[in-house]
Amino acid sequence: MRSVFALGVALCLVIVMLGLRAPLSVEERLDAVRAQFTADQTFWGIYVQEVASGRVLAAQHAHQGLLPASVQKLLTTAAALDLLGPEFRYQTVLYLNGSIESGVLRGDLILRGSGDPTFGSPSWDGPDPLRQWAQALAKQGITRIQGRIIGDDNVFDNRPYADGWDVDYLTSQFTHGLGFAVSGLSYHDNYVVVRVAATQPGAPPRVRQEPMAYLHLENRAVTAARRYGEALGMERAFGSESLRLYGTVPVGYQGTLELPVANPTRYTLEAFRRYLVAEGIRVEADLVDVDDLPSPPRYDRAQPLLVHTSAPLEEIVQLINRRSHNFYAEQLFRTLSPDGTAEGAARRIQAFLRRQGIDTQGLSIRDGSGLSRKNLVPPVVLGELLRAMHHHPAREAFLTSLPQGGERRSTLEGRLHNVPVRAKTGSLMHVRTLCGYTTTADGRMVAFALMANNYTLPAPRVVHAIDQMVRALHASP
Repeated sequence: MRSVFALGVALCLVIVMLGLRAPLSVEERLDAVRAQFTADQTFWGIYVQEVASGRVLAAQHAHQGLLPASVQKLLTTAAALDLLGPEFRYQTVLYLNGSIESGVLRGDLILRGSGDPTFGSPSWDGPDPLRQWAQALAKQGITRIQGRIIGDDNVFDNRPYADGWDVDYLTSQFTHGLGFAVSGLSYHDNYVVVRVAATQPGAPPRVRQEPMAYLHLENRAVTAARRYGEALGMERAFGSESLRLYGTVPVGYQGTLELPVANPTRYTLEAFRRYLVAEGIRVEADLVDVDDLPSPPRYDRAQPLLVHTSAPLEEIVQLINRRSHNFYAEQLFRTLSPDGTAEGAARRIQAFLRRQGIDTQGLSIRDGSGLSRKNLVPPVVLGELLRAMHHHPAREAFLTSLPQGGERRSTLEGRLHNVPVRAKTGSLMHVRTLCGYTTTADGRMVAFALMANNYTLPAPRVVHAIDQMVRALHASP
């Protein structure tokens, strides 16, 4: 009886001791999630910090430069809101260097770009500015244009692709702006939609380009008698506007290819010419890229005819972060640079971070979207940036640009429902990241950077682990 009593006392003491055990720390909670879902098959970078006090709650490999994927856009949009201001607007101007007499415009029409990503963009609601300009010229009584139509893209340099981009992004089909050329004068997100529809067995499928037949397309594909099994192929050389389709499509097939253009300035000019012709204006003018001129246009001698003004930056950054729009991010990135170069933009972002008191050691910036595999960002930089932006004058514009858990038409649609989180996602091959804000169980706001690199297990498992970490942060006392 004494031994039974002693055992009972011991068990009671164990229970009491367990009850008195301190709750798991934030870092222990995150460790437990990682152990459950990813074991040692992922390299993790983690940084969690209280927004109000600055107290660091978790830090693992926090100073190691890691591939950020699309959370790179946080650097781009935060710096832009700081340097340009939420009310900044792009302006694209149509100039005349010549004269208008009896309905005939003689001289140079110059489209001077500002890097506006929304100009004629299918991602942005509103009328097409080139169509509006053509209509406005027709209403002014212009019936003929003689001379040149010049596209001035000089606000950016002539290197349209970032260091570290995959060549497949730039020659073949892309999704959600994965491939494009950056340009000071851009139109329709610098891509062409190619719609392919099956016809009769043995005949080539029907092919249509939108918004116009711009690419030189050779259709060698064939409609097959079968009902399933697409085997459509495509050949295109780097920097070429020519495309060859081959292979077969099944009966009833309808598909869409979205293909980047190699020369955005030429693409913009060609679209403008077609809109002018559609308005009954006879175009007897050469289309000229400003780079083909012996010297740039003299704007002190030119008359501004028409101006297109973009929406304010605070609206543009919402599309960049909520939908992770790569093209918009790259255009905005180059806008930050005094000379329109990627290097100049990177220096401006680094200087912005240092002004916020953030150590930029280990940071390598090659683009604004996160597509480059040469970007390196330590988790601590992202965490400290989030905290700094929460106290920044542009705080509202930045915070509202981040997707909420489960938000429709955002990158968090289908993720983190019913969790108070605003965060930016990132994904490349072997890279998954999530950075943003959530609140703990007792109402404290925390900024977090969760970065998974070099994993070998299925990507959905890594994404699930990241989401469980956010839930663990929210449940933390």
